[in-house]
Amino acid sequence: MPKATLTRRGRVVAAACVIGGLLALAAGGRALDAVVLPGIVALVAGYVQLARVEDPEVRRVPPPDGFVGERGEVRIELRPSTAGAAGTYLAAVADDTDEGLEGPETPIRASIGEGPVTYRVRYRKRGRRRLGPARVTATDVFGLFDREVVVDDADAVTAYPVCHPIPARFRRELYAADAVGVSRRREEFDRLREYARGDALRDVHWPTTAKRDEIVVKEFAAETRRGRVSIAGETTREREGADALASAAASLALAVLDDGVPVDLTLPAGSVSVRPGPQGRRAVLELAAVTGPGDVAVDDADVAVIADGDGARYRTGGRTVDVDELRASAADGESGGEPTPEAGGTPPEPGVGGR
Repeated sequence: MPKATLTRRGRVVAAACVIGGLLALAAGGRALDAVVLPGIVALVAGYVQLARVEDPEVRRVPPPDGFVGERGEVRIELRPSTAGAAGTYLAAVADDTDEGLEGPETPIRASIGEGPVTYRVRYRKRGRRRLGPARVTATDVFGLFDREVVVDDADAVTAYPVCHPIPARFRRELYAADAVGVSRRREEFDRLREYARGDALRDVHWPTTAKRDEIVVKEFAAETRRGRVSIAGETTREREGADALASAAASLALAVLDDGVPVDLTLPAGSVSVRPGPQGRRAVLELAAVTGPGDVAVDDADVAVIADGDGARYRTGGRTVDVDELRASAADGESGGEPTPEAGGTPPEPGVGGR
């Protein structure tokens, strides 16, 4: 560690000792024991205590990756680097974070060697975000000296873009063409599944729904034998729209993956081909987290995501849909079209409740 330096309190005590010593000498030394010696003893004891302190070992446990707006806990384990060094000592710990994270504004007071130091961060901006290095400022028990060391150890956490729900009707239009050739009249029953927003009322399997606390719908072979959906995204301006692009592309890709459909995603930062499941979702989110502005080949994709400073748009099948309007329709329950169990509406069709 660097050499110990006097704190403000230490400078006051040192000045009091000097002035007290001069006054004591002028008075014949009678006040030396009462004023000066206790201060000198405290200064010497504080310096010796910090002289035995060595650079601490640091092990940081970063929080899990998360979405912008979420919070996570960082744990820092600090202990003496060698077995003979001072076992515990007081310190103020400040862990540097980049501008994409919001952490504590003041250092954390802790006793090094007794337990981990923890603090919470909020993910402010998407991307790979840095944690560290840590600044450890050790102080003696009197607060007269301190010694600061920068532990050059850093970790990273990924902040994913904010994702929003995508209406089921819009999603299924992307892969409906593959399903039509398999079962145009929806005659080939495949399985039962949990209701998803946008499912038609006529697909509800009422006997099973009555036995459960959730709505269950019938899924047909035409809805399960699907190919892939390709999504390509770009920005129309050099420096604007990257956040809107990342959010819109990730939202659609995750929604399609949740439907059980593989996805090919191409963004300015790269491309991934993923299948449904946790690994596929993570690959999509990691790509969207680090993508920046730029252009890619979008003409051959099933869905082109076009973004600028005003927002993002989906372009598919010769039409363009504003992403904000699509999200609003999802929040409103996808009004219009076939009735859904959420919206009420017409009674079930005859025979739907049977097998």
